Amino acid sequence: MEQRKLGSQGLTVSAEGLGCMGMSAFYGPSDEAENLSTIARALELGINFFDTAEIYGPFKNEILLAKAFAGKRDKVQIATKVGSEVTDAGERLAVNGTPDYIRKAIDRSLRHLNTDYVDLYYLHRIDPQVPIEESIGALAELVKAGKVRYIGVSEAAPATLRRAHKEHPLTALQTEYSLFERTPEENDVLATIRELGIGFVSYSPLGRGLLTGQIKSIDDLAADDFRRSNPRWTGDNFAKNLALVDRINAVAAKKGVTAGQIALAWVIAKGTVPIPGTRRIKYLEENAGAASIELTADDLAALEEAAPVGATAGDRYTPQGMAGLNH
Repeated sequence: MEQRKLGSQGLTVSAEGLGCMGMSAFYGPSDEAENLSTIARALELGINFFDTAEIYGPFKNEILLAKAFAGKRDKVQIATKVGSEVTDAGERLAVNGTPDYIRKAIDRSLRHLNTDYVDLYYLHRIDPQVPIEESIGALAELVKAGKVRYIGVSEAAPATLRRAHKEHPLTALQTEYSLFERTPEENDVLATIRELGIGFVSYSPLGRGLLTGQIKSIDDLAADDFRRSNPRWTGDNFAKNLALVDRINAVAAKKGVTAGQIALAWVIAKGTVPIPGTRRIKYLEENAGAASIELTADDLAALEEAAPVGATAGDRYTPQGMAGLNH
């Protein structure tokens, strides 16, 4: 798979990464052996950029990656995150971007990942009680200490990005972006990161699975799948969004690819590095195939007509989740 520069600070990653969250959290039960096989296959396909966070599990996902990459650490770029506080016992608390917590969390993540350094360390959420300069200053200290190679932020507004980048150069911003979620085009986030030379990692590039066209009913989800309470998956919103998927699927069929593949090809064409998540080799291979799909101007125009800005019904999180974003 093609390698791409992520941002302007020196990090190079595969054109498509693998989001590992769903292997350990939020999407119902999973099988560890299957997860490890899927990660191994990702490496075979040339994917070397793997995304996790301490809160995924909590800790279970980082520990899973330690098993997957035993003896292979030099072949992968590991990104993990800090900022959603978790106690050592795994109790989830509030957002915490204090320097003290950041210093504690990196040592714990390194232990769980069984590594001496993290390639990319994100501030998972912006703590409104802590000046961004203090949080970024703590991350910069970790770079100087050799515990972190590059730093980034997740779900940050343009003004926050500018302040953070001034404190220490950011390598990447990770934010939800897809044919379903185009807010970064509307709120100047995309324009800002391009101006500053910050890379863009798009999470949930498949609309949390809906853009694959494989999910037709809420009953297709496990009982404890968090999407059951997501506004885009409930009531009339779900039906409206399925209709949007049908329009995208029609464009994909004309192109001779799947709906999921054209959705991933679109975010890649937009200059971002997507990190679709999956537990299954079948879907991993399908997703990886998207990296070699070239979209023509006509393809992009057809997708724009099928899924214009604002076409998706419902917020991407519950009100509580939306309140936790940096606007």
